[in-house]
Amino acid sequence: MSRGTGGPRLSIGLQLVLLILACLAATHILVFVAIALLPPPRPPIYRLSEIASALQGGSLDSRFGRPMLRTVSATPPTIRAHEGGPPGHRRSGRMTEALATTLGRPREDVRFASTPPSAVERLFRPERGVRQFVIAHREGRAPDASEPPPPPPPGPDRVHVPPPPGATAFRDLDHAIGPREMVLGDFTAALRRPDGQWTVVRSSLEPFPTDWQKRASLILLAGFVVVAPAGLLFARRITAPLKRFSEAAERLGRDPHAPPVTLAGPAEIGAAADAFNNMQARLRRYIDDRTATLGAISHDLRTPLSRIRFKLEGADPKVRDSVLSDVTQMEQMIQGVLTFIRDESTPRTREKLDLLSLVECVVDDAALVGGDVEILAGQPVTVEGDPVALQRLFVNLVDNAVKHAGQARLRVSRDDNHAFVDVIDNGPGLSAEEREKAFLPFYRVDAARNLDDGGMGLGLPIARSTARAHGGDVQLIPAAKGLIARVTLPVA
Repeated sequence: MSRGTGGPRLSIGLQLVLLILACLAATHILVFVAIALLPPPRPPIYRLSEIASALQGGSLDSRFGRPMLRTVSATPPTIRAHEGGPPGHRRSGRMTEALATTLGRPREDVRFASTPPSAVERLFRPERGVRQFVIAHREGRAPDASEPPPPPPPGPDRVHVPPPPGATAFRDLDHAIGPREMVLGDFTAALRRPDGQWTVVRSSLEPFPTDWQKRASLILLAGFVVVAPAGLLFARRITAPLKRFSEAAERLGRDPHAPPVTLAGPAEIGAAADAFNNMQARLRRYIDDRTATLGAISHDLRTPLSRIRFKLEGADPKVRDSVLSDVTQMEQMIQGVLTFIRDESTPRTREKLDLLSLVECVVDDAALVGGDVEILAGQPVTVEGDPVALQRLFVNLVDNAVKHAGQARLRVSRDDNHAFVDVIDNGPGLSAEEREKAFLPFYRVDAARNLDDGGMGLGLPIARSTARAHGGDVQLIPAAKGLIARVTLPVA
């Protein structure tokens, strides 16, 4: 695996920080635009006549406000004048006098206070200025000092107050209510009863979720819909090199001679790619050196064996036959080692192939030479590997079953990630200890279990080595009668 080129790389940590900042910036921009462009939620509006009617036992409904609540209390509610509050709430005394006038009762029998807005309401409800404008308009007075100065009055009986920004949204409402005092927002009003108790009327709480909560939820949802896909795309772009890195490691485990791949990504991935390349090169050199050494030793052993065979020509026949038998066995072992080294060291291109078709070819070839070989069940499955090496693996397993059990039955199956080929025979089985030792090089249990024709104990080790080189394995599983040689390979 080689690193991609193309300029300096950003670390994963820096890319994640930039991704978080970009998402936060996009969300804040969306919220700012929504607050700046969307109209503010309309506050509840109550007529003084409606409040007076509710205090006198009348209807609790309001045309432009929420339904009111009425209770009876032995003591008057605690009323705060809010003199130190915002300018829009300095009118409690004036509203009390106006309500007392509407009720026709003394001022000391009436209590009134508007509920001050919360910090969130003051931030997101710009109709606070509208409230000041409407109250001043109703009372025929100029606004507070904090309000813009009014122009000369247009008439002798009324002071014209220029509407602050946003007040035009309430002109239709102002016209519909008519020229009488009104209250914007929540309030608490009380009236002394003849028995000394107090009738208390309050504006009802806004039901959950409130209009502002709905709007805030929609803004947050819109922000999520906008940011989430973009964040997902950037996150996949950051993590994609990690996936390619793991795929390269998996290929190396299956094939040490796999070609390196170009890996582009964050700085950490580039550093890991360099280390991975160096490790792959060291592994390849180690395998090549070990294979070359083993091949040289096996080749060099053939020379003294040839001299021994030549010198035995004039020896006693009994001694000559015994020694020649051992020499022949040693030559078969050396030939097996050389064949294995030659096959493993020869680079072959791996390709996708149909495992069921490959097994069917092995079965047909065995049947042509008179072997009792059949496929019990077959399921099409595609694997990636060296067709020559895999064919040799299955040929050895089938030949061993036919030679020592007289028949072989094969079954091809798969699950989500692996393919399985079972070679079943009804011959003599093996104990658990012998099944594990059977995979040791040159280990021979007896003449009944050897995969190579010469019986040198290299068949099963070579079969397992071939399967593991393809990312799979070979296992010997006991059956009710006989043995099952199960080959496991990863699905392409």
